[in-house]
Amino acid sequence: MGQIYLVRHGQASFGSSNYDQLSELGIRQSRLLGQWFAKTGTRFDRILTGAMQRHRQTADACIAELSAEQVGAAEWLSDADFNEYNHHEVLVRHRPDFADPRQVKAFLASQPNAKHAFQEIFQVAMGRWMEGEFDSEYGEPWPVFRQRCCGALQRVLDGAGKSQNILVFTSGGTIATICQQVLGLGDRQVAELNWSLVNAAVTKLFYQPGRVTLSYLNNYAHLEWLGEPGTVTYR
Repeated sequence: MGQIYLVRHGQASFGSSNYDQLSELGIRQSRLLGQWFAKTGTRFDRILTGAMQRHRQTADACIAELSAEQVGAAEWLSDADFNEYNHHEVLVRHRPDFADPRQVKAFLASQPNAKHAFQEIFQVAMGRWMEGEFDSEYGEPWPVFRQRCCGALQRVLDGAGKSQNILVFTSGGTIATICQQVLGLGDRQVAELNWSLVNAAVTKLFYQPGRVTLSYLNNYAHLEWLGEPGTVTYR
């Protein structure tokens, strides 16, 4: 039986001019993940990343903590189908005024709980994207994104040996959508799961010919083991 480890990237740079890069905390989260893998002694046969900068940065910081025995013979691949959906487009189709970053900052500054207020708006925006009525307004409608994510997983399975350990660095929406396929979840559950995934957390799948099952979901014990406050983040 083989194992696929789906890693959500470390904390990105929300609110900056370039979201697609890790924050200092995101790099630390990725290193903690690598230290955890190092202690488990797991060897990886293949390492895949999406094509986003935050995916590769997470991979580089994590893998730097592993021994040559664990990753020295691993094949590295990049697959853009493991990329996240366009969260900016999803948001702006619901709130066109948020196309201007100044409007977003002004809105957040006016809220007593900015994170909660933003999450509520984004949940509505996600529902609009996923319900199907407005598919023509999106560069990548929800059914297309879902098919892309499931296709990326299938390619991993098609190229995998019977008992390989495969490490994939990707994004929360991608992981939640793959879990939908594996667990038979509804669309609403996917959106809720997406919000619960922790930066640099791991979701592990077992696979064998014709079957994929969930081993564990959203494991972030490696971020808690030092007991440092603020290490667990969701955005």
